[in-house]
Amino acid sequence: MSSQNEDYHKIDKSLLTRFDNVDIAEYVILMKTRKVFDAALPGKTKSEKAHYVYTSLVSMATKTQKPIIEYLKNNNIPHQSFYVTNAIKVSSGIDVLQYLASRTDIEKILDNASFRVDDYTVERNIPASRSVEPEWGIRMIKADSVWQVGYRGQGVVIAGQDTGYDWSVSPLKNKYRGTIDSTTTDHNYNWHDAIVKNNPTFPDSVLNPCGYTLQQPCDDLDHGTHTMGTMVGEDADNSIGVSPDSRWMGCRNMDRGWGQLSTYIECFEWFLAPYDLDGKNASPDKAPHVINNSWYCSSQEGCNLSNWIVFKEVIYNLKASGVVVVVSAGNSGGAGCGSVSGPPAIFEPSFSIGATNDQDLIAGFSSRGPVTVDSSFILKPNVSAPGVNVRSVIRGGIFANYNGTSMAGPHVAGLVGLIISANPDLAGQVDIIEDIIEATAMPIESSQDCGDFPGSTIPNAAYGYGRIDALAAVKMARKFISGTNQHGSDQSLHVFPNPVEDLITFKVTEGNSTLNQIIIFDTNGKILKQSFEQNDHILSTMDVHSLPDGIYFYEVKNRHHTWNGKFVKM
Repeated sequence: MSSQNEDYHKIDKSLLTRFDNVDIAEYVILMKTRKVFDAALPGKTKSEKAHYVYTSLVSMATKTQKPIIEYLKNNNIPHQSFYVTNAIKVSSGIDVLQYLASRTDIEKILDNASFRVDDYTVERNIPASRSVEPEWGIRMIKADSVWQVGYRGQGVVIAGQDTGYDWSVSPLKNKYRGTIDSTTTDHNYNWHDAIVKNNPTFPDSVLNPCGYTLQQPCDDLDHGTHTMGTMVGEDADNSIGVSPDSRWMGCRNMDRGWGQLSTYIECFEWFLAPYDLDGKNASPDKAPHVINNSWYCSSQEGCNLSNWIVFKEVIYNLKASGVVVVVSAGNSGGAGCGSVSGPPAIFEPSFSIGATNDQDLIAGFSSRGPVTVDSSFILKPNVSAPGVNVRSVIRGGIFANYNGTSMAGPHVAGLVGLIISANPDLAGQVDIIEDIIEATAMPIESSQDCGDFPGSTIPNAAYGYGRIDALAAVKMARKFISGTNQHGSDQSLHVFPNPVEDLITFKVTEGNSTLNQIIIFDTNGKILKQSFEQNDHILSTMDVHSLPDGIYFYEVKNRHHTWNGKFVKM
């Protein structure tokens, strides 16, 4: 190879080490040219965003990967192309690896590292059902109060990538998007299996109990079924799901709790534009509204700065397409501050969740922020939710109580379902949904100070912004209905700068309409400032210098229209 040392610098050291013991290894090549949607998109609806992101990513991958794909095909080298991040999984010997490393269009070659299910413990198994009274976590976050006003997640699709799902158990079967009626099921677009063989963790002689490349859902470890039960589960005898009228879809990314870099990428890609059981006819319109992710990767399992970037870019692209990405913060709280230390919980675009108990105290196992492992020092978790002694269904219709941030994340994914059912206009508005959940969380102080985040402040490194409050979140979500989308209007409002330090300006940017009233209120709905224009103006400026830093909401009116939105004061 030319410039051999430079070429080898592209390759994960762990991958080179593996070639000391094997002739063939599996790895992921990361193209130099990649597209990451880390800013707002022009599309207003979830469908518009999803189609734009999908077509842009596919176009880039198709063009840039073409010469490499041709080389791999001509040499009969097993491979799999991805577009959700511009990458290709390859299985080859060292000679092919060396050739690929020499190419200038390839930035990195990553070990196809193993990732595992987020740690959890089993409190107890309960062989029989119990009262239909909602589980303690549902009552704690007041999801049952949201149901009483008519919002139960209807019209929302909730997804999970996990150890698989026992779709036929009573609390889940009728909630599965593939269930047509009592005798008809269609798994196309509703189920995908990324497990085609044993994970390297297991000897080849130990076969997966579900099998591989499955055409219908199966769970090989109970974990996935338990998490989905907390999101949507309900039957005549059990009220275990936060968003029981939502439908669910799923992808298996783990073999008995262990996945690989490629299997997680594959599931994320399928969620962006699900395809049928034959791997064809991808449709962004069939994407879910929210995805739960209860898994992580530590440095001991192959995660490093080289492959972390893949997940960060993938999550940015999913968010840009209109999908909320909920992840568990991890269960390393015993290590103290900075224990949110593994992907995907460490990334800014991830909505990371800590775990609380029935006394509204942070669980001892729940990982604390800030994120120090990559020197970003960003605050995680974002919020917290019930994650101790959480009862849900597992394989075969048995019920079990589990502990872990794996159990907390599904409560938040379910809350997203309630929010969108209360205000369908928020579908695809990921930043607003996350802001609402943070702004309405019940603030809880911590006795633990971590870096620049004292426990006495909100947010802090233990609870984030606090324990989620579904009723408060839905009430705030409802406020965005009036004027959020002015369908058929030839007028739009421009608000700048955002974030703002001193002066914020509101301007009608189309049409001849004018402004008459501006109201600014806090996250509890309290009016802080208001302006009534004596004369019609198309532009108005308000001084917000005296407001504390944080998230605020505005309502702007004229004679014919009302606009609602949010801004950040810094």
